[in-house]
Amino acid sequence: MTNRTNRRRFLGQSAAVTAGVGYWTGTSLASDVKPESALNALAAGCIGVGGKGGSDTSHIGNQGVRVAGLCDVDGDTLTKKGREFPDAEKFDDFREMLDKLGDKIDIVTCSTPDHTHAAACVRAMNMGKHVYCQKPLTWSIREARMMRETAEKTGVVTQMGNQGTSDDGLREAVEIIRSGAIGDVAEVHVFSNRPVWPQGGGRPAKEDPVPDSLNWDAWIGPAPMRPFVAGAYHSFNWRGWVDFGTGALGDMACHTTNMPVMALKLWDPIAVTAVKNPGIVDGEQFPASSELVFEFPEREGLPACKFYWYDGGNLPSEDIISKLPQSFQKRVAQQREGGRKMSGAVVVGSKGVLFSPDDYGAKYYLLPEDKYVDYKAPEPTLPRIPFKASADERQKWEFVSTIKGEYEPGTMSNFGYAGRLTETILVGNLAMRAGEGQRIQWNAKDLTSPNVESVNQFVQREYRSGWELS
Repeated sequence: MTNRTNRRRFLGQSAAVTAGVGYWTGTSLASDVKPESALNALAAGCIGVGGKGGSDTSHIGNQGVRVAGLCDVDGDTLTKKGREFPDAEKFDDFREMLDKLGDKIDIVTCSTPDHTHAAACVRAMNMGKHVYCQKPLTWSIREARMMRETAEKTGVVTQMGNQGTSDDGLREAVEIIRSGAIGDVAEVHVFSNRPVWPQGGGRPAKEDPVPDSLNWDAWIGPAPMRPFVAGAYHSFNWRGWVDFGTGALGDMACHTTNMPVMALKLWDPIAVTAVKNPGIVDGEQFPASSELVFEFPEREGLPACKFYWYDGGNLPSEDIISKLPQSFQKRVAQQREGGRKMSGAVVVGSKGVLFSPDDYGAKYYLLPEDKYVDYKAPEPTLPRIPFKASADERQKWEFVSTIKGEYEPGTMSNFGYAGRLTETILVGNLAMRAGEGQRIQWNAKDLTSPNVESVNQFVQREYRSGWELS
């Protein structure tokens, strides 16, 4: 038996201990000293190596992982990243990379547009690869469930790229809410400065030649084929298109709602309504702005709760804004007058308010400030990563160290947690399909709406031939 096979068996055994864990009740810190052993000789294949994928690839490499494969549909991007990792094999189709590298890699990172996440990651997990995938975890609700189930079945280590999860500030805010410091929470308000890409339009009525450097078939992947139009989809504006992205909600809610969802166990809404919704434009693009309300029942001793989402410049009512510090009330006033849009999360309790002006939930205020001037945070119940660095780097360290068996608590945004978070969030996009004011009842167990059956067709998709989940 080879050393690589021995190592892979050990990694799988240690991964099974930590996969699927959503949160912790105790603290266990990793040692500052990393033992030198064969476990450190990990290799990765990285899918999507431009934009955010560029830093994801570099951060994985910085953890002592050998980057053995680089995959990107854009040849220019692939060439550029190849200068950083000259020994890595290059591919423009992740299926070919996974088939060829096979047992040569232990880790797969996936930093592609939303619509190809599941196709790449399910395949990789079924091959026994540990997977780091960007947020949102998937394009569809059904895919999020499948990713969670596949991670549990295979026992691999997983992590989603909502890096604020690794910040001490988010973990402390979660502990404060759970401790009852702000009382019972019956409403949460989250507003976002997104979208910062085109939304609210229809499909371009033209077609451009596909650049020689672009594998357009692989970029389309599981989605229905359509003509290439320069600048419309690749490389950034895909987020607003329903075939490829998940809009402002999918892009940012896995960041901005992460802290209150974790603290309040906001899983499996029973209903969602688009309070403001211009609608999906020509079946092609998400609206330029929206306002949603999710309804959650009583759960595990917590009271029923409503979660309000605002994007495209929409903001909570003045009653909610008046609870914020004066400096932020001033910024909101400037936004209402056409100024720069801001983001924030307001968790309203019966005793007080926790407000985070940070996209990651890593910074927070307890309000009213005079009431909490002498407040001391509770003793930690969640683990802390034992060094200072950017949230991105800390999250990659948590992922790789868990694979090596050197970090006992395991990954915090594993697919057991991230899959549930993504499912919760993407139910909101069904409301965009149903129209303004239509309350969609939701059966999370079966992933169906019993009262608006027309939206059930959007819970999953038919995959283009050759790109099915496997």
